[in-house]
Amino acid sequence: MTAFICFEHTGNMSSKPASQIASESAKQARQCEGFSLIEVLVALAISSVVIVATATLIHMVARTFDRGARAVDAADRLVLALERLASDFGSARFVVWKTAGGAALAFRSEQADGEKPARVIFVGGESIGSGPQRDELVSLTVERSGGVTRLVRRRAAWTGPDALIEQASWRDAVVLIEGNLDISFLFGRIGFDGGLVWSKAWIGETTLPRFVRLILRDRSTGSDPVGEADFIVHADAPLACGRADAGLDCVSHVLPAAKRHASLEGNSG
Repeated sequence: MTAFICFEHTGNMSSKPASQIASESAKQARQCEGFSLIEVLVALAISSVVIVATATLIHMVARTFDRGARAVDAADRLVLALERLASDFGSARFVVWKTAGGAALAFRSEQADGEKPARVIFVGGESIGSGPQRDELVSLTVERSGGVTRLVRRRAAWTGPDALIEQASWRDAVVLIEGNLDISFLFGRIGFDGGLVWSKAWIGETTLPRFVRLILRDRSTGSDPVGEADFIVHADAPLACGRADAGLDCVSHVLPAAKRHASLEGNSG
């Protein structure tokens, strides 16, 4: 089968010489030559291959760009989370709060226990908003749902040592870090020999930790995306120790007598 493209000649040929008529007839025959069906199908096939290849290339470029954009966004979010944690731990206060077991230094880290998630609670300086800076309760909870682990920050009003932390009204939940990760904290103190001693929990202590280390582990690869980030707790004494008339025992005056005696006995041993 052949598809023809023809151009009709409408001029008066009876008055033309035979040689001219023959020449024009040959020219018209050449104009009526067309494409075969096979040639048309081959052209369509080539066009289809070109279109499919172009669409595939565009899709791959778009997917690579989207993957790169997500990776950059995840890295930016991780940097912001580390900055938030550095600000929170750096503003930790050397104050006392009221617990079910009595007064204690306002810094506590609990490990996960059954359905109870791991959590760090302390009093820090409020750094959100443009109003007057006040102290607030800060909660960092490691929550798991399916295969995703989240580090969630919450805050609550700090009304002073008489406020029961078990009755705190937490609000403003913000997911700092999430992913297929294992998230944990370590707490460092200066040992008697001047070296660092790390603990997984911080409960009932008479001092604040000197350092807090965030440990992230990718459950798929085992890698640590932050390389064990360390945060400095700047407060090592209550604000009262900053007064000109403060004595050397200003730190021990923060805690009740029983706590002070237990601390001294522990240090002497």
